[in-house]
Parts: sequence; structure tokens; C-alpha cells
Amino acid sequence: MRPVKFCMRCGGEVNHVEKFGKVRPVCPQCGFIYFQDPKVAAAVLIEKDSRVLLVRRVNEPFRGLWTLPAGFINADEDPAEAAARECFEETNLVVKIKKVLDVIAGREHERGADFVIVYSAEVISGEMSPADDADAVEWFERNNLPQLAFKATQKVLMG
Repeated sequence: MRPVKFCMRCGGEVNHVEKFGKVRPVCPQCGFIYFQDPKVAAAVLIEKDSRVLLVRRVNEPFRGLWTLPAGFINADEDPAEAAARECFEETNLVVKIKKVLDVIAGREHERGADFVIVYSAEVISGEMSPADDADAVEWFERNNLPQLAFKATQKVLMG
């Protein structure tokens, strides 16, 4: 997290003070206390004939490694709809979300998610092709997975 230097309400310079169990930016002028909101992502696990669908990352971090179709949830978006949207954006496949498989906590890098909600899903329609921030999309046998990006993906696929 980049340190907050100025108040988002009045623009005054903030002090970093212990508040509510943590050092937080506090504005001495207007009293505003900044609480950082967590970043949340949604991912889908699609299985077919003992194979899983993965996408290869085109961006850093972990460029060239494989992951579940996933991405950030918008502020006003249903997490399951975000998972389906991200899957479509990366694979061109329309999916039906079935259920929540896991919620995985822990930010892996500065721009990453604090929480990843993982859903199981099934393909409804579409012609598989990579797009958005994926340059490849493929099915892999669980016993022959490529090099995986992200601990969340590794936890879902390898336990």
C-alpha cells in the first residue's frame, strides 16, 4: 500500500496515529480516519473429463504462468457475476456459476487481491479463445499441470 499523505476529505496533511488497533492516516484538521478497503477478486474452476481450464497470463506479475480465469470485482458488482464476466473476458466462454468453492485470503503482491472468491462453474456456450489479459487458454489434466501463478490457484488445484 502506498502511504496516504493527504486527507481525502479536506486535503490537509495527515498524521499516522494508532487508531482501532492499527496505525492509520488521521487528519488533524477534519478528524477523518482512512481505512483501506480490501481488494477482492473472483475466480472460476471449470472441470471437464478430469481436466481443468486455465489461462496463461500476459501481464506481470507471473507473466507466462497459468491461472484460473479470474479478476477483480467491481464495487457494485455481484461476485458471482464478476467471476462469470472475467471468465468470458479471458476465454470467450459463457459459464454458469454453480457454487462457492473457497475464499482464499492473503495478498501476494502489491497490486493483488486481499481475498479471492473461487467458484465452480460449467461452460454454457462460446468458442474458446484467449483475450483480455490472457494469451492462451487450454484444458489440462490435473496430474499434468503447467507452472502455476498465484498461491490461490495452487491451493485450489493442488490442495
